[in-house]
Amino acid sequence: SSAKIEESLWSRIRSFLLSYIYIPEEGFRIPLKLVVSVTVAIIAVYQVALLLLVAVVPTIQIVRAGMTKDVVVLLVQFGLVPSENPAVPGDMEKELHTVRHYLWSLEVCYICSLVLCCLLTCAMLLRTLVMHRSNLRALYQGAVLDVFSKAHILRPSREAMVCWIGFSSFQAAFACLGLLIQQVIFFLCFVAFTFLVVIPLQAGTSSPLFRIIQNMWPFWLALVVAVLVQHLLARSQFLEQHSLQKELTNRRALYIVTFLLFPTNVLVGLLAGVWRMVISGLYNSIHFCRLDISLLQRGVDTFDPGYHTYCHYLKVEVSQCHPLLKAFCFLLLQPCQPEPPAPPRDTHLEEGLQLMHPRPLAPGRARLRRIRARWWVAYTLLHNPSLTTSRKTALADPAANGARLSVPKP
Repeated sequence: SSAKIEESLWSRIRSFLLSYIYIPEEGFRIPLKLVVSVTVAIIAVYQVALLLLVAVVPTIQIVRAGMTKDVVVLLVQFGLVPSENPAVPGDMEKELHTVRHYLWSLEVCYICSLVLCCLLTCAMLLRTLVMHRSNLRALYQGAVLDVFSKAHILRPSREAMVCWIGFSSFQAAFACLGLLIQQVIFFLCFVAFTFLVVIPLQAGTSSPLFRIIQNMWPFWLALVVAVLVQHLLARSQFLEQHSLQKELTNRRALYIVTFLLFPTNVLVGLLAGVWRMVISGLYNSIHFCRLDISLLQRGVDTFDPGYHTYCHYLKVEVSQCHPLLKAFCFLLLQPCQPEPPAPPRDTHLEEGLQLMHPRPLAPGRARLRRIRARWWVAYTLLHNPSLTTSRKTALADPAANGARLSVPKP
């Protein structure tokens, strides 16, 4: 059983990591616009990371190299640097070494947080590619509500075209701004962990955080006991197992316990609120660069400008690059060949071509075939304006005048 649990855990971790890696699939081609947008965003993130590194790290190194004993005495007097006898400053060599070690720790925290932010931003951008493929497949199948919070008409509009034009710029800007926000948050987290946990443990001194936890142990113990008591009572006294489901019982005792534990639950709620704020800040800062998800809940996600831009960009992509529509246009524009059409097997063709299995046209009158082919051309030009420039060429082609349409051999 333990081996199965470990295997299941490893498979979950593996599937989670693979969900952030875009693996090309046969028959599906990611839109070029999105690839260019992600590439530009990664380059912009790299440039911003270099600017952050060059602007801060050399300054810290200069300050560390130019640190003097006079500055150390001032820091000791303010209590920022521990000293054996702060009232009577002595040689200050040990304190000077401590200050330089603190500055070196700041430099390490800054570099580590910057590297972590770059890795997280790149992972989120790669995740965008994976989710975009899923969204395109859902919209190709007509599952609009699986992608959007409400029904949308998948047709280009003025606002959609403006969003499509600015999508790459928005992606780069959001990625850079998200990197800055992450850098501030993670740098503060690294500094707090280093100076409150690592350095006191390394020096063998008591940390203010440890002192607070030690002095408030009755408070933490009371909260833990209150939560455990509620869980035990809910399991043994307030729930009764029936044939197929559990039912409430001892309602009077339940109301009494709820009233008595109200002040304690207020304190637990305060801690839960702080934890919720921390988790929300970390989650939103990490996913800030992703435009395919909204940081707001459904119903108000239209107020998210990044997600709003992505939705309109997605509508334009689906309306203009549907695989069946492209396959249909490809078949219309094929030259006439005497051989009967064969199923396409080229792996470089679009997804729609690989899904279609054309059959030989049934014999019929040439006039009916010509009328049908012209209606197909008109319908295609109506729903695919990008082919308007080649309309004369398409109508002059024999395939557009009713000749047999075929797919070239692979």
